[in-house]
Amino acid sequence: MSDHQPDGQIVAVRGNVVDARFARVIPPRYQALRTGPEERVVLEVESHLSSHTVRCIGLTDTRGLARGMAVRDTGDMLQVPVGRALLGRMLDVFGEPIDRQGPIDAKTHLPIHRPPLPLHQRVTRQEIFVTGVKVVDLLAPLELGGKAGLLGGAGVGKTVLINELIHNVVERYEGISLFCGIGERSREAEELYREMREAGVLPNTVMIFGQMNEPPGARFRVGHAALSIAEHFRDRERQNVLLLIDNIFRFVQSGTEVSGLMGRLPSRVGYQPTLASELAELEERIASSPSGAITSVQAVYVPADDLTDPAATHIFAHLSASIVLSRKRASQGFYPAVDPLRSDSKMLTPGVVGARHYGVAQQVRRVLAESEELKDIIAMLGLEELSRGDRETVQRARRLERFLTQPFFTTEHFTGTSGRAVDLAQTLDGCERILAGHYDEANERGLYMIGAIDEAPDPASEAARS
Repeated sequence: MSDHQPDGQIVAVRGNVVDARFARVIPPRYQALRTGPEERVVLEVESHLSSHTVRCIGLTDTRGLARGMAVRDTGDMLQVPVGRALLGRMLDVFGEPIDRQGPIDAKTHLPIHRPPLPLHQRVTRQEIFVTGVKVVDLLAPLELGGKAGLLGGAGVGKTVLINELIHNVVERYEGISLFCGIGERSREAEELYREMREAGVLPNTVMIFGQMNEPPGARFRVGHAALSIAEHFRDRERQNVLLLIDNIFRFVQSGTEVSGLMGRLPSRVGYQPTLASELAELEERIASSPSGAITSVQAVYVPADDLTDPAATHIFAHLSASIVLSRKRASQGFYPAVDPLRSDSKMLTPGVVGARHYGVAQQVRRVLAESEELKDIIAMLGLEELSRGDRETVQRARRLERFLTQPFFTTEHFTGTSGRAVDLAQTLDGCERILAGHYDEANERGLYMIGAIDEAPDPASEAARS
């Protein structure tokens, strides 16, 4: 069939949902259709209403569409360009450049919907992915080829922490970095692009965005497009890929919008009935093969700070490390505002991280948990009423809390304090010395917002001065 001859025509338009009728062959699900003036509007087939009618979701703005307009079946799913031509570029869900740097000369295109890697081709590596952030490397170490989540409500620092991980990891990361922005603010995308260009890491990075102001269909599919790009680098270029997603909750949210537009009955708390399967379809594609690993770090917005929200619990199930950010800790000035007692990683076992790391992490958790339990007694009776052992526990917990704060490179221009990236060995050394009581007599403020423990004032000289 020639391009100018229409395959079908629009029979209904309801916001971003478009119904089209085809007289001959009905296109399958996920097929891309084009319509509107100069065929600018891209539709994706979501369901078959009858033997001749399909219901589609608009991936671009559907303004200007009307009943009776011609619809062309492209004959394939939506495709994105892949390969080295994308490095250093910023794209949208269609693979079109949005950085004003000219067209992308990509030789290969892949469909955005692809099956996950078969089980017999997957590999799991028991290897730690070091980030340089003390509290993360100590209590919730990331897995190379795993999925880590940064969970927290609005304004507790998820994007700041993910930007810091980009800064610390991308510079020494021997692989490709792929940033996928789902439904986030345009300002953040522009800032991130500028920072990566200034840091000189853009040549090994691909950025793909489905922004907050775009239709729900585009936000819903940008994650799939990012994974097709990541899979190409893993399978064809045989490279490790660091996939950063900000924010995976917006993927769920856009799925809820699409589901509502399609007329499906909502499930718990208003989410789509297909929440679990849609999320699994995306997350299960993040896997490692013998040719390369895809390591994913995902920011997860938690509605109303409620970790029992259905979206949060379903996302939890896919993660190998959960870094929970706490509003209470942020209000106390502990940055990064990671909750040390609720953050966890499947990697934190003696067989993977080693006996020393595991022992120090367990001791730190025990001291912080015991101190937390004593807070009510301290509030009612005061610190003086505690036993000597309990007072020691509380003082060491306070010092550990302060030592696990850290100045970030990405916030230097706000705080005026230069950032620090800390080796795991230095983090373990600092925690061991605090737990052993070396800093019991030192002023706890000296441990706040430093890098390695060597930056803290020497407790012996402090004691001599006093």
